[in-house]
Amino acid sequence: MTPDVGDRRAAPLTAGPAGALPRRWLVTEVWLVFALSLGASGVRAAVQFVGALLEPAPLAQQAAVLNGSAAPGRPWLDLALQLTYLLTGLVPVLLVVHLLTRSGEGTRPLGLRPVRAGADLARGVGLAALVGGTGLALYLAARGVGANLTVVPEALPDTWWRIPVLVLSAAQNAVLEEVLVAAYLLHRLRQLGWSDGRALAVSAVLRGSYHLYQGLGGFVGNVAMGLLFGRLYQRWGRVGPLVVAHTLIDVVAFVGYALLVGHVPWLPGSPTG
Repeated sequence: MTPDVGDRRAAPLTAGPAGALPRRWLVTEVWLVFALSLGASGVRAAVQFVGALLEPAPLAQQAAVLNGSAAPGRPWLDLALQLTYLLTGLVPVLLVVHLLTRSGEGTRPLGLRPVRAGADLARGVGLAALVGGTGLALYLAARGVGANLTVVPEALPDTWWRIPVLVLSAAQNAVLEEVLVAAYLLHRLRQLGWSDGRALAVSAVLRGSYHLYQGLGGFVGNVAMGLLFGRLYQRWGRVGPLVVAHTLIDVVAFVGYALLVGHVPWLPGSPTG
C-alpha cells in the first residue's frame, strides 16, 4: 500500500488542502487506518482460509457464517452484543471523517451532499441490480467446483430482532467498506501521486482480501466488485451510490436467506442444500 515516494522528505500532494501535510504523514495515516480496520481483517481472513485448506473436509463442506449468534440461548444478551459489534465496527469510519476534517477537507472527498441524495439512491438501486445476480452466480459456480466454503448468510435466533439486526448489519458493512476502501483509500492514494489504475487495483485486492475466509470465490467476486465500485467512485466522486448498492445487496442476501432457508433446495441449511 506504500507508494513509490522516492525522496521521503515532505512533498506537496496532488490535490486538496491536505497538501499542507507531510507526505510521510499521509502514508503512515493510511497504514494505521487499515491496520486498525479492514487491513487487519484481510490478514485474519487469509489465515482463516489457510486453516480451511488444512481441514480434512473439502471447502464446500465447510461453512462460513456471516451473521451468527453472539450468545446462544440468551436472546437479550445476544441482541446487546450484536448492537455493540455493529456500533464499534463503525469507529474506523468516524476516524476517517475526523482525519479528513482535521486535514481541512471535511467530507468533501466522500461527496456527501444531501442535494444529490435522490441521484445517489437511483444509481445505487441500479448498481445493486447489476451486481447482485452476478455475485450469486459466481458464488454458486465457485462452490460447485470446490473453491469456496458454503456461505451461511445468517444463523441468528428466530426472535423479533433478527431481521432488524440483519438490515443494520448490511448497512454497517456497506458504510464501513465503501467509505474506507473506495472513498478514503482512493482519495488518499490520488493525493500521494498514484495513478487511478494502480490505486484501483490496490483497493480491489484489499476488498477481496478480507473476504478470503469465504474461499477463492469470495476473493475473486469481491475483487471484481471492487474494480467496478472503485472506478465509479473515481468517476463520480461520491460514495453514496456505493453505500446504497452494497446495503441492498447485503439486505437481500441476509434477509432473503432468513426467509427462504428450508424452502429453497440449493440454499445451505435447506433439506437438499
